[in-house]
Amino acid sequence: MSKQSFTTGQVLTAAQVNSLQANDFNQTVSVKTANYTLAAADKGTRIEFNTSGSVTCTVNSGLFDAGDTLVIQNRGAGTATITAGTATVNTSASLALAQYSAGTLYFVSDSAALFFGDAAGISASIIDAKGDLIVGTADNTVGRLAVGTDGHTLVADSGAATGLAYSAGIPVVLNAQTATYTVVLGDAYKLVTMSVASANNFQIPTNASVAFPVGTVINVIQIGAGQTTIQAVTSGTTTISSTGATATAPKLRAQYSAASCIKVATDTWYVVGDIA
Repeated sequence: MSKQSFTTGQVLTAAQVNSLQANDFNQTVSVKTANYTLAAADKGTRIEFNTSGSVTCTVNSGLFDAGDTLVIQNRGAGTATITAGTATVNTSASLALAQYSAGTLYFVSDSAALFFGDAAGISASIIDAKGDLIVGTADNTVGRLAVGTDGHTLVADSGAATGLAYSAGIPVVLNAQTATYTVVLGDAYKLVTMSVASANNFQIPTNASVAFPVGTVINVIQIGAGQTTIQAVTSGTTTISSTGATATAPKLRAQYSAASCIKVATDTWYVVGDIA
């Protein structure tokens, strides 16, 4: 039953009182199976959407007074989205109600409402199996990432619908260089390929210049004919230690030799690999 109006001195019948009590404990439910625009008669009731397709519930101004409330719930598989028509609707939850989500629309004026809904507007029904993940697929949109294969690793993948993918291993990110090169913060855990015909340098800057976290690993491989020397940009500040003939400036032994540079302290790096 919608909100009733009475006049001063009016005597209520038993049926009217019973109806009011019934609505207090069991709000009148109005089931919608298509897009719906709220009407003044909906105040104090429960609007239920029950359809397999996506629907909208539009809120306009001039129909409700400050303090009026109504409940909006979604029983169907399709998303029910509360949409601001000529009124404004604010919430800290989601206005897109998944199946079995609900909330209260509370009017602070005849043209503004607050929606107090599920904390995230996410239904448990989105999960199909143990290990499934709920992920963001777009602005204010969630989806399900199915559980991966045992032993596989979750990695970022902008090409996947969810932005994530399971991988049998962590893909190596390459940074191709064709001249002497000084590493940057984005090179952490990458493989830098040095394709240079003549002798060249692979340089590590000071911590003050590029603050790689301790534990960072940068890999380098010489794929050109020119021999690559791994050295510090500022040798008096950055210390490189290795088993190379010149411990502080080892060379990659030959074409296709590779090494890893491991940061072990603020300005200290170890170089291990196929060095000379």
